[in-house]
Order: sequence, then C-alpha cells, then structure tokens
Amino acid sequence: MKKRNFIYDRLSSRIASEERGKVQREAERMRQEFTANVSHELKTPLQSISGYAELLKSGMVKEEDVQQFAERIYSESQRMITLVNDILELSHLDEGMGDMVREDVDLYEVAIAAVDSLKEEARSANVSLELTGEKSVINGYSQLLSLIVYNLCENGIKYNNPRGSVKVDINDFNDRAVLTVNDNGIGIPLDQQDRIFERFYRVDKSHSKEVGGTGLGLSIVKHATAIHNGEIHLVSVLKYGTTITITFPKEGHH
Repeated sequence: MKKRNFIYDRLSSRIASEERGKVQREAERMRQEFTANVSHELKTPLQSISGYAELLKSGMVKEEDVQQFAERIYSESQRMITLVNDILELSHLDEGMGDMVREDVDLYEVAIAAVDSLKEEARSANVSLELTGEKSVINGYSQLLSLIVYNLCENGIKYNNPRGSVKVDINDFNDRAVLTVNDNGIGIPLDQQDRIFERFYRVDKSHSKEVGGTGLGLSIVKHATAIHNGEIHLVSVLKYGTTITITFPKEGHH
C-alpha cells in the first residue's frame, strides 16, 4: 500500500510539474507575441512621424502643405499616446491591483461620467450617445469599471456610421448589475466574434487605422471584467450593429 501511494505521489508530482511547465511556456509565448505586436504597432506611427518631420526639416514641403504635414505628425503622435496608454493599462492589469482600492461603486454614476467625456467625440462622428437605466451599486474598482464603460462606448462610436447611435443602459437586480452597450454600427463578422477580445486583434484594420483604434480596448474590457468576476455576452450582426452585455455580481471578489 505504501509503495502504491509513493508511486501515486510521484506520478501526481510529475503531472503537476509538467502542467506548470506548459503554463509557463504558454505565458512566455504570449509575452513574446505581445512584445512583437507592441514593437510593430509603435514602429508604424514612428516611421510616419519621422518621414513627415524629415521632409519638413529638409525644406522639401511647399508652404501650403506645411499645415497638412503638421496635422499628420500630430495625428500619428496622438495615436502613439493612445497606444502607449492602453499598453500601460494592460500591463497594470497583468501585474495585479495592489495599488487600487476596492469599494462600493455606482455603475450608473460611472456611466454618466464616461458618456459625458465622450460627448464631443460622438458629436464629431455624427453619432448619438444616450444613457438610460438606474442606480446600481457593486463592489469593485472604480477606475476599471470606468475603463470598461468608456472603451465599450468609444468602440460603439468609432465603428459606427454617420447618424448612427450608441445606447448605454444600466439595470439593477438584487445580486447583480447589468451594463449593456448597443450600437447600430458596422457590426462584426460571425467568424471573427470569438477573437475580438484578443490583444491587438482588429476586425477591420483599415477602419481601425482611420479612426485611431489600437486593438487593445476590448482586451482591457475583458481583463477588467474578469477581475470583477463578470460575464461578457456579445451579439453582433454585420452591417446592423453590436450589443455587448456585461453582468457584474454585486459582491464578486477576485
């Protein structure tokens, strides 16, 4: 019996060690992939900025085109700033929430602030942005909940059509709060819906570049939702729009 237990323990230990090795290798692969993606994503706007600046420096740009070149440099630099901020947010989430305080947060108040800060962006895109719902208090991280609502709303605005709409709704239940963000924008093809929460994955790369998408917004949403033990449900129809619903347990601890 002792021999059998010894063999079983050795086998269990070996299996556990192999599993740890697999997890470590997968984590390393993901880190390498993320680093390669970051390098590529930063290189593109940097090359544009460098190229435009070199032409300006050499005096090869006509006087009437200087403004246009300056605008391109500004646009690419803003794209880089957004990308770096998103990368920092993801790195922060990966490292843990040691510097954040968990507290009771009214999701409706969070949504009011997010919608308010995006009003100008929505107006510029000719997209209506509307909030409905009710007070719903959950135990969580205010900063992360703000990121979730903000990123979902911003995506709804960016991947929309002129005169389109984004509707945000907060529903309160006894044990959970439900956030719904619905848009009537360009939608997501069915065969790509499983991948949209991956880091740097973009459904429409040309549109993403045009509107300044980094491909990290939904990854941040997924990560921040997981920290709150929330669940994400996606419904999207190409050319008709997307609805993302996130259910948060009110006392969900990670």
